[in-house]
Amino acid sequence: MRVSLPSTVPQHPAPAWDGVLRHAQIGSLELETGGRLPQVSLAYETWGTLNEDGSNAVLVAHALTGSTHVARGSSDEDGWWDALVGPGKTVDTNRFFVVSINMLGGCYGSTGPSSNDPEGLPWGSRFPFVTIRDSVRAEARLADLLGIRAWHTVLGGSLGGARALEWAVTEPGRVQRCAVIACTAASSAEQIAFGQAQLEAIRLDPHFNGGDYYNGTAPTAGLGLARRIAHITYRSEAELEYRFGNAPQQQEDPLGSALSAERGRYAVESYLDHQARKLVQRFDANSYLVLTEALMSHDVTRSRGSLQEALSGVTAEFFIAAVDSDRLYFPQQSEVLAAALPGGVRVHTISAPIGHDGFLTDVEQLGRPLRKLFFS
Repeated sequence: MRVSLPSTVPQHPAPAWDGVLRHAQIGSLELETGGRLPQVSLAYETWGTLNEDGSNAVLVAHALTGSTHVARGSSDEDGWWDALVGPGKTVDTNRFFVVSINMLGGCYGSTGPSSNDPEGLPWGSRFPFVTIRDSVRAEARLADLLGIRAWHTVLGGSLGGARALEWAVTEPGRVQRCAVIACTAASSAEQIAFGQAQLEAIRLDPHFNGGDYYNGTAPTAGLGLARRIAHITYRSEAELEYRFGNAPQQQEDPLGSALSAERGRYAVESYLDHQARKLVQRFDANSYLVLTEALMSHDVTRSRGSLQEALSGVTAEFFIAAVDSDRLYFPQQSEVLAAALPGGVRVHTISAPIGHDGFLTDVEQLGRPLRKLFFS
């Protein structure tokens, strides 16, 4: 179990802090849509040591339900990108100072709906709408506290890719290199539609109570259904067919009863049930809403003109990658982003039958090209 330490922020953390959850108070924050958070705390973890001129800092942004624990550290707890980040890995923590921040609105330590407001009550339904751009502005303040004037690299996949891209556009002078993996310049109508179905699944749970459920029963059924919908988009049709087909779940019989409520399950149903159970044990439903709405709103062109105009001011060197079997963020959408970037940028491919989640399961395929371009 990771240890949460006080909000003291050493400017040059030593390796002894590796993989330990900490918190930083960054003050009040005015939000893009007009809302305001009077007190904001950001949870984060670091690996390695920031060098004297602060030039070796790397920001790794997590996906929708990800956490700050991107790599192993002082504990033996696995990180979600251990294949990419760690001693001797592509993002070598013996050379680079790696930072991972729980996104504003999340439930892994940063201020979010389950956090207490200044009166000591959970924010719940009163937590304001936040955007990817809001998160970047908050994270920039944490970078200031850590003594990081500019990131050597900002990288992430899926929601993390949206955050990485927004960093490069919103704070061009603070991002030298940017890796956007399995994400696009703006959420498409289909991506928004999938998100909306997940939001409604949570809101229709009888225990949701408009978002104010913290003193009662959590809306786990709705959150579990949202996860089922999402997970179907994270995996490819070919992978689901190969693993499960229409086979029954072990000894269960999908045709075993005249009553549908009493029939057995197909194997793929059991798989989705398992994914739902895992998520509801570790994630807050309101944070799922907040982060999903933030991702739905992702659009680097908002108030910036065309895509080419929005990207014309970036100064970072870019690395774009897509998963060839992704049916949530299609590879051609990454091609559109790459074509709009100044200077000509190629799209690297993760070849994996699994679908969107290939950015997690097969990210080691990007190790060599990332090392060559960004981390040599």
